[in-house]
Amino acid sequence: MTNAGERGGSTVVTNTRSDEESQVTTVDENVTEKTPAAGGSGLRAVVRRHKMFTVVLAIGALLRLIAVLGYRPASWFNDSFDYLHVAMAPYPHPIRPDGYSFLLWILKPVHSFMLIATIQHLMGLASAVMIYALLRKRFGLPGWGASLATFPVLYDGYQIQLEHLILSDTMFGFLLVSIVTLLLWHGRDLTWKTGALAGLLLGLATLTRSVGTPVLLAVIVYFLLRRIKWRVIVATVAVCALPLAAYAGWFWSYYGKPGMTMSSGVFLYARVSAFADCNKIKPPVTEYALCKNNKTSHTPLVFSQDAIWNRNSPFHRIPDQRFTDDQNRVASDFAKRAIMAQPLDYLQVVGKDFLFTFRWKRTVFPDRATYDMYQFSKKSAALPTWRMSRDRTAASEAHAYEQGNARTRIVDPWATTIRTYQRFAHLPGTLLGGILIVGLAGLIPLWRRWGGAALLPWITATGLLLVPPATAEFDYRYVLPTVPLACMAAAITFSGEPRRKLARLARSVRRRGAAADEESTSSSSGDALPA
Repeated sequence: MTNAGERGGSTVVTNTRSDEESQVTTVDENVTEKTPAAGGSGLRAVVRRHKMFTVVLAIGALLRLIAVLGYRPASWFNDSFDYLHVAMAPYPHPIRPDGYSFLLWILKPVHSFMLIATIQHLMGLASAVMIYALLRKRFGLPGWGASLATFPVLYDGYQIQLEHLILSDTMFGFLLVSIVTLLLWHGRDLTWKTGALAGLLLGLATLTRSVGTPVLLAVIVYFLLRRIKWRVIVATVAVCALPLAAYAGWFWSYYGKPGMTMSSGVFLYARVSAFADCNKIKPPVTEYALCKNNKTSHTPLVFSQDAIWNRNSPFHRIPDQRFTDDQNRVASDFAKRAIMAQPLDYLQVVGKDFLFTFRWKRTVFPDRATYDMYQFSKKSAALPTWRMSRDRTAASEAHAYEQGNARTRIVDPWATTIRTYQRFAHLPGTLLGGILIVGLAGLIPLWRRWGGAALLPWITATGLLLVPPATAEFDYRYVLPTVPLACMAAAITFSGEPRRKLARLARSVRRRGAAADEESTSSSSGDALPA
């Protein structure tokens, strides 16, 4: 049932539904954009209505163009060559799912890493457009506020550099923003078709990076708390399962066991290697080789990932090739025993890595070589020549894909410009923490409805920040895909019912303060009267 009335020249509509979007909707010129009298559907009209964001977006595009011109055809990371190796002759990779490699495989006929980098830069720009459109149209933020929420996506120098790397993270971040935008745009009016589309995107995100699985859990929790129709939930889960089941079947046909990877147990072992004490764990004989800690090694294991990649790690005493099913099982069992036997030690290392996210200044982590790959470099490094399967090397795969020299060429003045920009323009971890706190503050006024719409981006961002420290190790590249979601949640705090409730709370505090002052003044005046 709906009641409408006039108050002060604005229309107030009250709906009996419990969600904040339909409970109270105020329509006036301060919240909703005016529709232009003519030419409302053309590109020029759109630009006129969104002048500020058009300028903000154009500058972000210019920065990306400078990166493309300065570092040709693209930039490289160690993991780039695994993705590329799969794209050259597809097979299920034992460490990570192949979603990003499929993109490289589709684009292989073009033979251009510059095209791939350009598409990834366009993904970054598209993410900013989705955030802006969602905040303007769905949550009624003013143009400057919605534009401000896109700044960390458009202007962070490390975000631009990540988009220029041949890595899966930009594609994963783009899919995350697409999923959250789709679900929040429709609110509680989701249909099974919209749920199916969200499920497809969730499946693709999980195939791009295995941490997409917790995102599916976050979406299901959001659906349940928001009391979304069961048919929507079923459609989302069912369609998400289709690409994952197909990939698991392909994985089974190749390795003889269904799954997505054979590395989860290995990485979890790396996580516990920092504190695992076999006097407390008391593992079986089959796992005892993993107890030989770094005190017996010639080279100390400084970081968790050293437990996998350092040749002095006890992990290499397991008589098997790296990332096989048996090796993964032994490492997983050992890691689980360590967590159960030393839960406080596990929480301590996870908490330490999680808090590392929110440091003000970036530090060299986990080592100088890895840290440098996250920055636009001054010198072009030769492509690695380590051997891969099929008698190929990393460099030969890159050159074959490009059908030419794939080594990064540094071209000035563009390279110097974007390198200098990255040095000074990036989001400090402490500010990211502040953005998450603002988003959390917006959830509190709507606690009866589990935080409202902002719950989904907030729990997804926070969860994705927690998963790497809990299952492997902190890494700077894992932080950046969470930033757009954190900005969404924080911006929603200043819109709709959260803003109104916070304003009412502020007015209530001011009234109480004024009443207390008045009572104090009256009391003081009474004391001053003669007896």
